[in-house]
Amino acid sequence: MLLGLSILIVLHELGHFLAARAFGIKVEKFYLFFDAWGFKLFSFKRGDTEYGMGWLPLGGYVKIAGMIDESMDKEAMKKPAEPWEFRSKPAWQRLIVMLGGVTVNFVLGIFIFWMLFYVNGDNHLPMKNMKHGIVAEKLGKELGFKTGDMITGVQGRNIKYYDELFKTDLLYGDASIIVSIYRDGKDTAITLPKDFLNKLTESTKGGFIHPRSAFKVGELVDGEYAKKAGIEKGDVILKVASDTIIYDDHFVTALAKYKDKTVDLLVLRNGKQITLPCKVDAEGKIGIMREFEEFEQDHIEYNLAESFTASVTKGVSTITDNLKGFGKIFSGEVSASNSVQGPIGIMKFYGDAWDWTKFWSLTAMISMVLAFMNLLPIPALDGGHVVFLLIEMIIRRPLSEKILERAQVIGMIILLTLMVLIFGNDIWKTFIK
Repeated sequence: MLLGLSILIVLHELGHFLAARAFGIKVEKFYLFFDAWGFKLFSFKRGDTEYGMGWLPLGGYVKIAGMIDESMDKEAMKKPAEPWEFRSKPAWQRLIVMLGGVTVNFVLGIFIFWMLFYVNGDNHLPMKNMKHGIVAEKLGKELGFKTGDMITGVQGRNIKYYDELFKTDLLYGDASIIVSIYRDGKDTAITLPKDFLNKLTESTKGGFIHPRSAFKVGELVDGEYAKKAGIEKGDVILKVASDTIIYDDHFVTALAKYKDKTVDLLVLRNGKQITLPCKVDAEGKIGIMREFEEFEQDHIEYNLAESFTASVTKGVSTITDNLKGFGKIFSGEVSASNSVQGPIGIMKFYGDAWDWTKFWSLTAMISMVLAFMNLLPIPALDGGHVVFLLIEMIIRRPLSEKILERAQVIGMIILLTLMVLIFGNDIWKTFIK
């Protein structure tokens, strides 16, 4: 995670840096992470610029001469403006400098998506290949789904792929979602409530349904009951006591009956059936990872032009989805505490195991999110500076330094408050909730 964020921060600040230097503006500092209270891990000077790495990993910054920023260097602003300062340049040049960071984040995100689509293509699970239907999780059951349901359509139209169920035009739409299903030989439908997205974000499992799969034993947890009982990866468990196991949900339901008890498991291994007694813990678990059935997926290959088109679509949709999501949060339709992820939440998405495709996919996604977040019209963010510059261009005179200084202070208070809330929410969800 730290590598991905470092790449994004450095390139974002490089966008500001290169734009400033292109217009002959002096850049005094270029830092990855913040050197709060003067503490830094290292620094060196080349030309007019000090390059370094701070100790506080909450972002980075470039200190542009003659600009009111987080450094709040009022003494420098009292001196006569120099020709190489930010404040001496035309408003259109200053606007380009302020947009340099988000432009780099947007272009970077598009480029990474482009390469991923070109190299890996795309995979989609056809609904017809989900031959066992779906498993309804707790939220799914509350909404009216049943395990074994076959989903046939959404909003009155047939769907070809499973991921069409999670398209953002449905999740972020204002209308109720009607899902067509085939159950027990009959066609029926379930209407999801308008607050479905909020219910989904509140779900502890982060979902409401998943494809139903034939059951097989995956990885075993060292020291847990399954390994002690002699169960091995690849085993097929046919029965838990007298309960026949066909699908993964059968296994979970059957074990729940024998909490804190020892139960006989009928296991198929190398064509032979053996019975293994196994202890079940108080949560109805024995210490195995279920190995889900690999359904055949449609693989789509892209040429260079097609992958670029797909990357632009992906990038733009990421930004518009964030815009819609913020709209839902501010309108109260979706809880911010369940929707907003901080550094700890992002770290979970990256996971423990190294996966190049996953790493670059998440980095591209976060790059687009950073572009969006930095354009929010909050003083101290790029978007706040852009708003003030647009006002200046409209009224044809610069705003007073006093107004800009006060706006910077207000913006920093807002950002610090948001950081505290986001970190607090991360800690609450991870260690307390």
